[in-house]
Amino acid sequence: MRKTIKVLPLSIVFVAMITLNNLCLQYVGVSFYYVGRSLTTVFNVICTWIILSEKTSFAAIFCCGIIISGFLLGVDQEKASGSLSVFGVICGVLASLFVALYAIYVKKKLPVVDQSIWDLTLLNNINASILFVPLFLLSNEPESIANFAYLDSPNFWTFMFVSGFLGFIMGYVTGWQIQATSPLTHNISGTAKAAAQTVLGVVYFMESKTLLWWLSNGVVLVGSGLYTKVRFSEMKNKHNEEKAKSSETSSINSRTTSTTVL
Repeated sequence: MRKTIKVLPLSIVFVAMITLNNLCLQYVGVSFYYVGRSLTTVFNVICTWIILSEKTSFAAIFCCGIIISGFLLGVDQEKASGSLSVFGVICGVLASLFVALYAIYVKKKLPVVDQSIWDLTLLNNINASILFVPLFLLSNEPESIANFAYLDSPNFWTFMFVSGFLGFIMGYVTGWQIQATSPLTHNISGTAKAAAQTVLGVVYFMESKTLLWWLSNGVVLVGSGLYTKVRFSEMKNKHNEEKAKSSETSSINSRTTSTTVL
């Protein structure tokens, strides 16, 4: 019970992330979803600075500026096409914030469950199931379910079961990725996934997009790629510095031991 309560902040962030993600997809097209959610990396930098007190280099901040410019261009092109949903964009921006927070909180809460991804996923899903109940009631969902035409359809429940199972597995894999790497790596891989999702969305729904619209996606992708390169270089340099310090400390200790013996 104590562990469940300690995991609760993560579950609150998780519920907000899922809710805002779905609202974003409801009000914007799948093809715009990538741009609408592109600020995750930017929020990751901000949240890392506020929560973990880790500073970010000017080069990384510059890359975030590129991502923001791509986001603004995408919003402008969506507006020009007449399909812009302000509420959908706001939900996308807030979803980006909670995706960044979720990755950070997973990393923070893993010690609570002794680094067990299965336990963390289970406790998080139990909490989320309870937290969704008031949202379910406040949004008048019981009436919608009562009038739902496919409520007694075996196919509907089969798809619901499969999607729930896949969602649980995705939650586990997400936690495992964050545990094995970092919140940053998780968000970057999520950006790459969203980029592929954009292309598939345009092809599947046979949408026609302007050159500037595609440029906005390209700018976001380039900015994310440059940010990845900058952060990888910084982490590599930091690792080399720590390795050099460790070797120097071992050498000093070895010389001290030899002097003591003599």
